[in-house]
Amino acid sequence: MEHQQLHQLWTQRRGRATTSTLLGLVLLFSSAMIVLVSSQTQDGALNSSDPILVNLTLVKNAKETGALCLDGTPPGYHFLKGFDSGTDNWLIHIEGGAWCSDVQSCNERKDTALGSSKLMEHQVPFTGILSNLPSDNPDFFNWNKVKVRYCDGASFSGDVKGAKKNGTTLYYRGERIWKAVMEELLHKGLATAKKALLTGCSAGGLATYIHCDDFKALLPNVETVKCMADGGFFLDVKDISGKRYIHDFFSDVVHLQDVGKRFPNCISKMDATKCFFPEEIIKSINTPVFILNSAYDSWQIRNVLAPPSSDPSNLWTNCTSNINKCNSNQMKVLEGFRATLLDNISDVKQKKDWGTFIASCFVHCQSIYQITWHTPYYQRINNKTIAESVGDWYFDRREVKVVDCSYPCNPTCVSDGS
Repeated sequence: MEHQQLHQLWTQRRGRATTSTLLGLVLLFSSAMIVLVSSQTQDGALNSSDPILVNLTLVKNAKETGALCLDGTPPGYHFLKGFDSGTDNWLIHIEGGAWCSDVQSCNERKDTALGSSKLMEHQVPFTGILSNLPSDNPDFFNWNKVKVRYCDGASFSGDVKGAKKNGTTLYYRGERIWKAVMEELLHKGLATAKKALLTGCSAGGLATYIHCDDFKALLPNVETVKCMADGGFFLDVKDISGKRYIHDFFSDVVHLQDVGKRFPNCISKMDATKCFFPEEIIKSINTPVFILNSAYDSWQIRNVLAPPSSDPSNLWTNCTSNINKCNSNQMKVLEGFRATLLDNISDVKQKKDWGTFIASCFVHCQSIYQITWHTPYYQRINNKTIAESVGDWYFDRREVKVVDCSYPCNPTCVSDGS
């Protein structure tokens, strides 16, 4: 319902809204998708201003390769063919959706679309960076675009041979899913691409960091291969109670799905869990990366910095639901969180072919929603939308390493209660 309201607000104001009329809107963003009705076909034709609906494709030979969702069903993806000048260019988006950290949570997850292709939507709308409308997605609208569905629970990084654990049958095969999907896309034209971009949101953003160099290695003859991670820079910080909630959670994920072997060089130097955090992963990435993140990432504020378990008296409830309601002491904590993010990506300044867009809006995942990706009235830094900034970086039109000022300095944030 929240996302239906978001779409209604977007369509009502499209082409006639101004910044001032939208600053008071309360828009809630999460990894859920807006289900819309569209009259468009899947050939990329521009028949409607509504998002195009793209069919689900299940991976062939998934059973033979062991590339299976948590429940043993084949993984899937949504593929929209490119057209005109974008026919030979490819954009791959990895879906997000958090993680499962033990047998119980993964067993519950397998009964959802994040663990079973039987429960995935047969069609999903392509918006934001996946949109096929030039007005909504100026640089990538006519590319071949793929949304890879997430059903392994560990950011496409686990690979456990067995299926039974504690009497429960679950398949931890994210690494195999990644390889199977890529293999199928290579046969569909990715192998002969001229330009390619790997991207993802949230847990899919983390997967983008993890697989960025893998993606480049698959395309040795492609002239331009880059990666853009959206909302995937999860910080290894203490929560408000002094505990390392997210570190402990990631530790469970890493050990459950044997993720450590994904980082052989890193685990020779430090604990495998630390190797699962982007601050370590980016140190070894050779492919150009664009880091898109909010310095006050709403998901991390709620689930990493101030998770419910660290706030039994609910003193942070108002703050985590709306940054406008944070008191001065809480804002100091949030500023410390921002400082940690900036410190962790400080080396990116020296990498000429990398880019950053560090926002000050209280949001999470900004590339897949039209209103945050590219509209006349939403968040800008240096008067550039996220879409314009990513495009400038990808096509080398200018260097893009922008960091927004501290909250609440940017008036183009459409809402602070997302």
